[in-house]
Amino acid sequence: MAQARMLKTSFTAGEVAPALLGRPDLRAYANGARQLRNVVIQPTGGVTRRPGLRHVAMLPGPARLVAFEFNTEQAYLLVLTDGLLTVFIDDGPVAQIPAPWTAAMLPQLAFTQSADTLLICHPELPPHRVTRTSHVAWTIAPWTFLREPFHRFASPGVTLTPSAATGNITLGASAALFTAAHAGIRFRIGGRRVLVTAVVSPTQANAVVEEALAGTAATTDWDEAAFSPVHGWPVTLCFHQDRLVLGGSRDLPNRLWLSRTGDLLNFDPGTGLDDQAIEFSLVSDQVNAIRAVFSGQHLQVFTSGTEWMVSGAPLTPGSIQLDRQTRVGSITARMVPPVDVDGATIFASRSGQGIFEFAYTDLQQLYQANDLGLVAQHLVRDPVSMCYDQRRRLLHVAMADGSLSTLTLYRAEQVTAWTRQETDGAFRALAEIEGTVWAVVERGGTLRLERFDEALGLDAALTGTAATPQDEWLGLSHLEGQVVGVVAEGAPREAALVRNGRVTIDPPATGVQVGLAFRHVIEPLPPDLGTALGTRAAPVRLVSVTFRLLETASLAVDLGRGAQPVPFRRLDTPMLDAGPAPFSGDVRLRALGWRSDAMRPLWRIEDDTPLPMTLLSVTTDTRMTD
Repeated sequence: MAQARMLKTSFTAGEVAPALLGRPDLRAYANGARQLRNVVIQPTGGVTRRPGLRHVAMLPGPARLVAFEFNTEQAYLLVLTDGLLTVFIDDGPVAQIPAPWTAAMLPQLAFTQSADTLLICHPELPPHRVTRTSHVAWTIAPWTFLREPFHRFASPGVTLTPSAATGNITLGASAALFTAAHAGIRFRIGGRRVLVTAVVSPTQANAVVEEALAGTAATTDWDEAAFSPVHGWPVTLCFHQDRLVLGGSRDLPNRLWLSRTGDLLNFDPGTGLDDQAIEFSLVSDQVNAIRAVFSGQHLQVFTSGTEWMVSGAPLTPGSIQLDRQTRVGSITARMVPPVDVDGATIFASRSGQGIFEFAYTDLQQLYQANDLGLVAQHLVRDPVSMCYDQRRRLLHVAMADGSLSTLTLYRAEQVTAWTRQETDGAFRALAEIEGTVWAVVERGGTLRLERFDEALGLDAALTGTAATPQDEWLGLSHLEGQVVGVVAEGAPREAALVRNGRVTIDPPATGVQVGLAFRHVIEPLPPDLGTALGTRAAPVRLVSVTFRLLETASLAVDLGRGAQPVPFRRLDTPMLDAGPAPFSGDVRLRALGWRSDAMRPLWRIEDDTPLPMTLLSVTTDTRMTD
């Protein structure tokens, strides 16, 4: 009878896709798991039960979340809903103002921040600026170009004939050109600007001359504003090298505009001096729509089919260089802004089945796109929102099905570990501010604003304290009619039903936590018996398993007969109903019975107790028949 001891010291490959269950030769197999739910992987390799979610506010409908960090001490959460902007500081709203966007526009809104101003754009909405003047004073207004960019949309042979060189004039077109939406739009004739005031017919419009024209002859030397209700507005934007960069529009999907240096709303190309505006199209074998522009080591442009590098030190009309780098493509159904992680740019792929790392290599002097979800493709399905928690090195990605996939990413230690977070509801949007991760969560057909809180072990939870023990706790209308978990004085209590926004507990307590329970699961990959015990298929017996724990208050393990709570030896618990003291050390459990199913896990951790749990390593002793 052969015996083997297997030591698993790390989970740094995270949850592994079922397609890799036959590849024990991979490094990911040794450091991975078959299932990791409602846990996160520490950069050091351990597995920790995820924090609970604190209920903050009910929302009127679908929302986008925007982190607005004025400085390290003044950070705000902007909640964009249908026709409304709500500003939160910590857990409280401090301002609410009408907004021009609709619920249908929310998925495609793009934004970038400069000091106390947030610029927002959408291909069907004039660009707006959100300005903060104090904690509680915020405004939204369209931005006005000092000099807007122009473009020739009509065919080259179409002419314009002005009736006069100055004042109020009539413009006549040689072909159908004008629509009602052209009213208020600027044209340039011979480089001189005129403003259309009214449209008379498809071939005639009234205008006022802003710069005296050179003559009144019919001419093909004319163009019109690049952005307008007729041809659409910018799709995306960012700041790079003291320029405002606009990427794409509805009718010019593959074009880039860079403002003058230090003059962010001036897009006049002038005579091509170093500080003047720059404009060009991404010319390649395909016309791919620009989906995002990102300021990194270079200006990075993400399109629906390719990724580009725009270089120049600094960027000037004479030094700018445009190079196509990779052919992954970015998601088009919605705007999922790329995020920076240790100098690399993380973006969601066009297929919706990959999260890629766009990183520059000094050796080859180009960018490479690496699929971070290659070994966990089942956890990446149609991303809808993404944010990065730098403090904990966690990338959170909300999926269209409402799940939340979390990636622990630490390239220096080769840690790329995915887990999946689940709740009684669906994650719809994310944002991160100074280590706090906020989420829009849909529960029971309503949308709520919640945030991860390490002090909680329940979801949609609230806490309460009282000077004297209380048996009735109020303020739970957001959980009306639901069975909730209760933690009182740090110890779990029996589940309770919320009625009339309140729960009753017995015995009374001075401090409680009430919310929705969630279950964490840690299930290992099938043992690599071919390496440990030879290549023969034979029944295997788990003799014992040892879990090394850190600051763990609750552990439940399934060794083949269902999950059973594991008692810790605690000699310092003052009262039976007091919160259990956290345990650090080894717990050794013995198992019985032979197993002939090689795919069945030797052990499984599964527990919904709302208390901390951290698993550092697992040692298994097994036997196999001769």
